[in-house]
Amino acid sequence: MASPPPSRDEQRTASKEKAEHVLFGGQREWREDEWTASDDRVRGGKSQSYLARDGKNARFYGTLDIKTLGGAGFASQRTVAEHETWDLSDYAGIQLDVAKGDKKRYTLILKDTLLTRNPDNGREQATISWECDFELPPQTVPGETRDHSVFIPWSSLNPTYRGKLKKDAKPIDLKSVKRFSIMMRSFFGTQEGDFSLTVKSIKAVSRAPSSAGVQTVDADLSKLEKGSFDPGRSGEDSDATPPPTRLWYYLRYALVATQFALIISYFVVRPTLHWIRN
Repeated sequence: MASPPPSRDEQRTASKEKAEHVLFGGQREWREDEWTASDDRVRGGKSQSYLARDGKNARFYGTLDIKTLGGAGFASQRTVAEHETWDLSDYAGIQLDVAKGDKKRYTLILKDTLLTRNPDNGREQATISWECDFELPPQTVPGETRDHSVFIPWSSLNPTYRGKLKKDAKPIDLKSVKRFSIMMRSFFGTQEGDFSLTVKSIKAVSRAPSSAGVQTVDADLSKLEKGSFDPGRSGEDSDATPPPTRLWYYLRYALVATQFALIISYFVVRPTLHWIRN
């Protein structure tokens, strides 16, 4: 006996499921144990981030410190699973539905490759990150910070490797996305301190939303090609140390070496010369 045709409600549900794939939140609900912090503390920084359930939503919050690392800094939450993959090849991009923002700039990061950890130091080895910055609403636009959505088409994801634009990168493998991250970074010292972003859901959608309430993010390649990257951009790759941070380390070591030389001069060289003269 043939099964009855699906009802209109079932057809609408199937159509909606095909039009969007809820990755985190929404009807799927948020799980704190699916996310973990990846902050600049791995390099001696003091930034710290958290992700906690807030009713049906998730709140990404914390403190961005940029003084410890000389202007650089990042705080991020990333997915924990290292063997899970998401096939997003049937979709047009990612939509974030935000319950409440703080007018600060955030970064969504995807990865399609994860390497084994460095056996020497236990840190993750660097791979290409696909990222896009967004603000809800932009800092220059007055308005309410509640109930906004942002659509990030795949074309707005920019490949970076250790903080630099990777022009020759192969297209992202949308059949095998392995990690999602949400990051807060300094953007050349333009933001720091406490931050808070409450997200209803993150989902893949099959077409660009036509709603006037959804902001579409277009990548500003002119800035990226000029190297206008924030020192914290390589924060997702724990093995990578951005040049400004390396410079800070070198200056600090040089200062210590100078102080040591002065101590040797005062307590060894000076008495020796005095002894020779006498």
